[in-house]
Amino acid sequence: MAEQEKEKKKKSRKGGKDDSKYVIYLEGVNKAYSDANGVPALMDINLKIKRGEFVFIVGDSGSGKSTLIKLLLRELTADSGKVVVNDQDLTKMKHAQVAKFRRTLGVVFQDFRLLKDRNVYDNVAFAQRIVLKSEKEIRKNVPNMLSMVGLAGKYKAKPKQLSGGEQQRVALARALVNKPTILLADEPTGNLDPRNTNDIMKLLEKVNENGTTVVVVTHNRDIVNTMQKRVITLKQGVILSDEEKGAYIDD
Repeated sequence: MAEQEKEKKKKSRKGGKDDSKYVIYLEGVNKAYSDANGVPALMDINLKIKRGEFVFIVGDSGSGKSTLIKLLLRELTADSGKVVVNDQDLTKMKHAQVAKFRRTLGVVFQDFRLLKDRNVYDNVAFAQRIVLKSEKEIRKNVPNMLSMVGLAGKYKAKPKQLSGGEQQRVALARALVNKPTILLADEPTGNLDPRNTNDIMKLLEKVNENGTTVVVVTHNRDIVNTMQKRVITLKQGVILSDEEKGAYIDD
């Protein structure tokens, strides 16, 4: 009986018995920038993303997409409301805890952000060394991840020797090598041609099928409309729509 009571209290603190399903949870989130005359970037955002979901976040420039991603990365803090990622309340998180929290996420950007003076192997290994993996583990994990993204034969190449699509594959391998529960991809195909775009999206879908929650911010209508995943549309700082199998909404 005492154990049941403890479990009830534990669930109550989490906000309900089903909250463990959600790796991202936002409640009543507001954010405004001081240099924008107090105009809100996000207003009363309520959002839940389940473990293992694949979600597109879309919207025109200025809709709040970048602000939302920065909140999830704890690059920004909300003015009010609650932001919970991987069971961590980011609104209460101390600055000293941020770096450790970010190691639980995989992040991919439009501009790749590779270390230009290091080869493909060392770019991916860098993420492992940050979390203090042993060299033995690195020698096993990095080649496995490069094989998964189709770059096993390019491990000695420098970023400048790779195509844009290949560079994004390296960035994806680096983001995934530590097996994050969540992958955040901010315009991951923005600098790629249609063929490479399709290849990267197939990789993201494969990653999701293996259990990783994938959140993709994009302007690419074609991939959103083709893939038929959950689509959250932002407009002027509010959620305009949230469709389980949605499409890119044009005004």
